[in-house]
Amino acid sequence: MARESEFLALDDMALRAVIGPNSRHVALIEDAFKVLVETPGGGVSINGSARDRAQAKRVIETLAQRAETGAEITEADVRTAVGAAMSQPRPGQGSSAKSVADTPALPVGRRGAIAPKTAAQARYLEMLGRCELTFGVGPAGTGKTFLAAAYGASLLRRGQVDRLVITRPAVEAGEKLGFLPGDLNEKVDPYLAPIWEALNDILGVDDVRRRREKGEIEAAPIAFMRGRTLSHAFVIIDEAQNLTRLQMKMVLTRLGEGARMVVTGDPSQIDLLNPRDSGLRHALRILEKVEGVGVQAFKAEDVVRHALVERIVRAYDADAASYRAAPELDAPA
Repeated sequence: MARESEFLALDDMALRAVIGPNSRHVALIEDAFKVLVETPGGGVSINGSARDRAQAKRVIETLAQRAETGAEITEADVRTAVGAAMSQPRPGQGSSAKSVADTPALPVGRRGAIAPKTAAQARYLEMLGRCELTFGVGPAGTGKTFLAAAYGASLLRRGQVDRLVITRPAVEAGEKLGFLPGDLNEKVDPYLAPIWEALNDILGVDDVRRRREKGEIEAAPIAFMRGRTLSHAFVIIDEAQNLTRLQMKMVLTRLGEGARMVVTGDPSQIDLLNPRDSGLRHALRILEKVEGVGVQAFKAEDVVRHALVERIVRAYDADAASYRAAPELDAPA
């Protein structure tokens, strides 16, 4: 197969992002597509077969577009872009999938705008803007909670909602909130650590603290949602796989005027004594086609953490599939 070169012009900021520290990003692209990427000045030269060049070019253009928004480019971003390029249809086949490049970045990140890294994340952000109720479901590390927090923070900063309300069930350690020390915030905060970390990263610790003191950011356990009407708020229900059916119905019906809600969870990680009682699975089954409801399912290839996390998720998925095919072999832990 003929190997030719193609030159892609880039500005200095995009070029630095594509090259990466110690040329690490370029090395990942070269290894993935068996191309040679050189930087003769003013851009990059891609040498390889036509198909390999096209895929490498998609990755470089994706990274350059993200860099232009001010987003920080990491190795995880490069690996995600590589995976997306490999999964895209060949030229001429066409695709109706939501493009990462087509989705506007959220201008709220302290280290630059926050943009989707995968096509699934792009669809998720588009859905958050379009639907009153959005479900983001899938394995850990796919960005479903982080992007929900970023979207909610962007609405709060622009004054499009009055409050950001965050809740999740506290069942993982089998503890009851009443027996934990401290006031309500101190009782709930350990269970909301992933969201606080995300908000601190997005808005900064001082801004989060100030908004919590003013009541613009509120954290409350699921039980405290009963009887309330949440108007002009963006509501995040995290770890929703551990809500019972009754809890799920209760919290979903808290939506008031001018409010939006996002429900995140992983149906494969249910900690309830009776997994069949999970309100997330039930809600997905009966609400998926209801007007105003959107569902975005994430998969192992959408994991944007360390590359090993994707391989771990795939291994567990494969094990679960083998158990379903032959349940007599070994009961899952």
